[in-house]
Amino acid sequence: MHDRYLSRLFFTSIAIMALLFFWQSLPWIEEAIIAQQATPRPVTPRGDLAADEKATIELFERTKDSVVYIATLKAVVDPWTRDIYSIPRGTGSGFVWDGVGHIVTNFHVIEGASEARVRLSDGRDYHAVLIGASPAHDLAVLRINIPFKRPSPVMVGTSHDLKVGQKAFAIGNPFGLDWTLTSGIVSALDRSMTESNGAVIRHLIQTDAAINPGNSGGPLLDSAGRLIGVNTAIFSPSGAYAGIGFAIPVDTVNRIVPQLIAYGKYIEPSLGVEMDERINRLAQARLGFDGVMILRVVPGTSAEKAGLRGVTVYPDGSFYPGDIIISIDGKPVHSVRDVRDILDHHKVGDTVTLEISRNGRLIKKRIMLEPAE
Repeated sequence: MHDRYLSRLFFTSIAIMALLFFWQSLPWIEEAIIAQQATPRPVTPRGDLAADEKATIELFERTKDSVVYIATLKAVVDPWTRDIYSIPRGTGSGFVWDGVGHIVTNFHVIEGASEARVRLSDGRDYHAVLIGASPAHDLAVLRINIPFKRPSPVMVGTSHDLKVGQKAFAIGNPFGLDWTLTSGIVSALDRSMTESNGAVIRHLIQTDAAINPGNSGGPLLDSAGRLIGVNTAIFSPSGAYAGIGFAIPVDTVNRIVPQLIAYGKYIEPSLGVEMDERINRLAQARLGFDGVMILRVVPGTSAEKAGLRGVTVYPDGSFYPGDIIISIDGKPVHSVRDVRDILDHHKVGDTVTLEISRNGRLIKKRIMLEPAE
């Protein structure tokens, strides 16, 4: 009897131990079963990309090879050894302008640099030569010698007919992250921006396509992939992207860049007359006119041939007012800055129509623009 009890107790203990072992092993068994059953999830077919996605992809693939990465170096002198060596200065973007290796970028991208290098999208890297620059328009032209397989120039569009709300695309190298595409819209037109050196750049395109440090000099494109501006700056209280970027309109670029290539600088068009903002404001307050008074007509110019008159000063210190410019090509002018803004849309050799006030009479004169002195 006692033996049967011990035997039953032994087998009961073995059963309990087996049950405990099984219970402890259950998670492992479950995991093993799950592992055997784990397979990749079936892929749900995506279907065709949306039409606007296809268009954006095609635009990027068609245009990216026309965009370049620009790295600049600055020469420094070792104060102990007097050795001269180069250190990295900054990076920016640019784009291919034509088939002979001209690259357009911002002036501030290369300002103060002793050397610049241009890298193409296929990795080829070239030393760049500065051909010309216009600090007033924040534009510069570099040139690289590409012996073969030259990338296509970016397609050029127009900016005078842009509408707020149009799509806008920027390609560049923000923070050194090369060939980055961002998109947005044309947010506003005819903006002005004051640079750190005090220069004012006018008639800018405002866009919310993300523009960050390194995007400067890159192209702003329309939905057809045409150049509509050159990305130049952001407005940001914090220094980071805040949804407001600016681009130099392509109509300005297409007028300035050929001059930079041909002459190395921007040749400002002039009426052939002398004006002064401060004197003009004083004369307006004293004489009560609205316009810009001509102080002097430059001899030998189209203005002299057209019979424009400047201020006449008499020996006793009295003076007779010069002609007062009321409008240029129908656009009213109220200040010397207005005159320069209008002329900035023209080039040397263009002809403009001035409406002037002389002795209370309105007269129209045709003037051919000449290089500013």
